[in-house]
Amino acid sequence: MKPAAVVIGLSAVVVAIRDGDAVVLTVRPDGQPAGLPFGPFDPGGHRTFELALRAFVTAQTRFDLGYVEQLYTFGDKGRDAPLADMGGELGAGRVLSVGYLALTPKAVDTTAPDTGWASWGRFFPYEDWREGRPDALAQIEPALRQWADGSVEKLSRARLLFALEGAPWNEERVLERYELLYEAGLASEAARDRAEAPAKPSAELAAALGEPMISDHRRILATALSRLRGKLKYRPVVFELMPEAFTLSALQRAVEGIAGVPLHKQNFRRALERAELVEGLGRVDSETGGRPAELFRFRREILSARPVSGLSLPLLRE
Repeated sequence: MKPAAVVIGLSAVVVAIRDGDAVVLTVRPDGQPAGLPFGPFDPGGHRTFELALRAFVTAQTRFDLGYVEQLYTFGDKGRDAPLADMGGELGAGRVLSVGYLALTPKAVDTTAPDTGWASWGRFFPYEDWREGRPDALAQIEPALRQWADGSVEKLSRARLLFALEGAPWNEERVLERYELLYEAGLASEAARDRAEAPAKPSAELAAALGEPMISDHRRILATALSRLRGKLKYRPVVFELMPEAFTLSALQRAVEGIAGVPLHKQNFRRALERAELVEGLGRVDSETGGRPAELFRFRREILSARPVSGLSLPLLRE
């Protein structure tokens, strides 16, 4: 029996901040649901995965990538349907997808057709706690209880992941929450991948669960958001999303936009001061719409001078 061909696909989660919201670059091929920029790795023509990724993202979106790091390799059988069009005979093989996280300080409008920036909240509306407990969870909770059908183990997982019955919210467990919705058959991609008839949830539940994506792209996006939320706390990665000069309010909104939780303003600024990550530029931003705010810069030079941690996330409720 001839073994199936294996295709290495590269997918990019490109994140930026727009108006205080975390947005991702999406493509919409051939009228399908939204997806991430993606393409094949050619062992004969590409020297490295990252160079290949940068080349096809620019070709698809006319957008040049900045900061890039590898996320994970996704190879679950059946999770690559519908197959991305890799061209020629490549689409007939099994796809191993290597996901990358890329950060840019500006959500530049692309000139390529069928590309655009979308808030991550479109795909994970239940992840946004900036205005308090999201209404989406009121729709998801009964669906999870019905799936659990009295199972103590299933109910316990749902409780801990989705902060039910007073359990604390852990913003980093984005991937685990999506995986549980997939296992429960609530994520619409699950029926597609299992070749089952799609479920028909109410309009309210469908909106609460978020928009599906092509292939395995929502799983990759969940992985990227989990990684980025965790990394905020141990590396100053948020500054890769900021312009050269920024206000502290804009920095706080960016962190909140990624983490999906509200932060205590004074405690956030005290933590910044202790970490010595930023310094004032001696000028103000007069376009804030209110009282002029001082502009700051990231002290990038300290990265080579000493070990640098990330940002403390003092929650507003604390």
